Amino acid sequence: MRLNKVTQSNGLRVVTVPMADNPSVTVLVMVEAGSKYEDKSTSGLSHFLEHMVFKGTPTRPKAVDISRELDGIGAQYNAFTTQEFTGYYAKADARHLDRIIDIVSDMYLHPLFEESEIAKEKGVIVEEIRMYQDLPQRHVHDVLMDLVYGDQPVGWNIAGTIDNVRSFKRDQFIVYRDAHYVSKKTVVIVSGSFKENEIMRKIEKSFSSISKDKASGKVAVKESQTVPQVKVEYKETDQTHLVLGMRTFDVTDPRTPAMLVLSTVLGRGMSSRLFSKLRDEMGICYYVRTEQNAFTDHGLLTISVGLDNSRVEEGVKVILAECSRMKHEPVSPAELKKAKDYIAGTTMLELETSEARAEYCGLEEILKKAIELPDDLIKKVSAVTAAEVQKLAGRIFVDAGLNMAVIGKFNGEEGFKRYLKFD
Repeated sequence: MRLNKVTQSNGLRVVTVPMADNPSVTVLVMVEAGSKYEDKSTSGLSHFLEHMVFKGTPTRPKAVDISRELDGIGAQYNAFTTQEFTGYYAKADARHLDRIIDIVSDMYLHPLFEESEIAKEKGVIVEEIRMYQDLPQRHVHDVLMDLVYGDQPVGWNIAGTIDNVRSFKRDQFIVYRDAHYVSKKTVVIVSGSFKENEIMRKIEKSFSSISKDKASGKVAVKESQTVPQVKVEYKETDQTHLVLGMRTFDVTDPRTPAMLVLSTVLGRGMSSRLFSKLRDEMGICYYVRTEQNAFTDHGLLTISVGLDNSRVEEGVKVILAECSRMKHEPVSPAELKKAKDYIAGTTMLELETSEARAEYCGLEEILKKAIELPDDLIKKVSAVTAAEVQKLAGRIFVDAGLNMAVIGKFNGEEGFKRYLKFD
C-alpha cells in the first residue's frame, strides 16, 4: 500500500492513498473528539453532534438536501463515533471526487445546529440507545466497560444516557465543536482513484476555513483493580451473552504483534482454540470471538460468547482454562505459523476497498500519530516467537485484571465469583 502524508500550513493533516485502476474514491474526515473528551454533563454529545452534521449547512439547509445530492451520484456515506474520534465519509465513483470533497467538507465545517432539528434528533438517538439495549450481544460490551472503568469517560456509553440526550441545548454543541473541531485535531484521508498532483490543492481549498484554534485534550484513563470482577444484568433471554475482559496496554505498545498472535490463536477464525472447543467439540455456542481493543492510553482483550443458558459455568471454565493453557504451554510451531498466516491474509483482504484503506490510515494517524504500513505490521507479526506469546499470556491472564460482564437470566454476581479465576 502506498500513501502520502502532508501537514498543511494551518495544521490540517492530509493523507492520500492512491489505488491504481480502482473505480471508486473515498473521502474520510476524522477528528480527535469522542466520548473520552466529554464530562458528565456532556456525555453523549460527541455522538449527537455526529448526527447533527448531516442535518444541514448554509448551502444545503435541510438534511434531505445533503442526502439527495449524495444519493444522486450513487454515493455511500455515513459517520461513526468512538471513544477517541469521530469520522465522516463518502464514497463514490471516482469522477465525482470534487462533489464529495465539497459535500463532506461543507458538512464538517458548517453544520447549522438548528433547534428544531436538535429537538427531532433527540427522539432518534433515544431510540438508537434503546435499540442497542435490546441487543444483548452488543449491550454486554457496554456493561463490561462500566465494570472495568467505572464512573469516568471511558466507562460511559458512547451514546450517553437518555436523560443527557434529552437535555442537550444548541449552545452545548457549538461550544464542544469549537473546542475540538480544529485543524490540528483533524485528518482528511482520500483513498482510491484521483490525480495525485491536484488532490492537495483541492483539500486545502475546501478546508481553508477550518478553525486554527488550540486543540483541547482529554482526561487520562485511570485503572485500578486487585481482584476479579463480575457484573450481571438480568434479562429474559434464550441465550446468555457474556464478555471476559483482561486489561492489556495501549495501541503503541511494542507487544502489539504478539498480542495479535495470542488473540488469533485463542479466538480468531473457525479453527481457533475457543471456536474448536466450544462450538465444534462441545456444541454450546454459535459465536465466540477474541479481540484486542487498543486505544491511546489503555487496552482490553475481550472474549465474547453466547452460551446455552444451562451450560454457562461449564463454558466459562473452559475459556479460562484455555487462557491458562496459553500461560503454561508454548504455542506449537504449526499453530504459531497458522496464526501468523491468518493475520497476514486477513490484514490484506480487509484493505481491498478504498473506504477500508481510508479508515485504516485514519485510525493509525489518530491513535498513533503515525501510519504503520500493513507490510511492516505483517513483518513484525512474522517475527513473534512462541516464548513471547507465552510471556504475554502470563502478563495478562491474571486474576487482578480479570473481568466478566453477563446478560441473561441470572440474579446477582455471587454465583460467578466462585469460579471466576485463572488456574
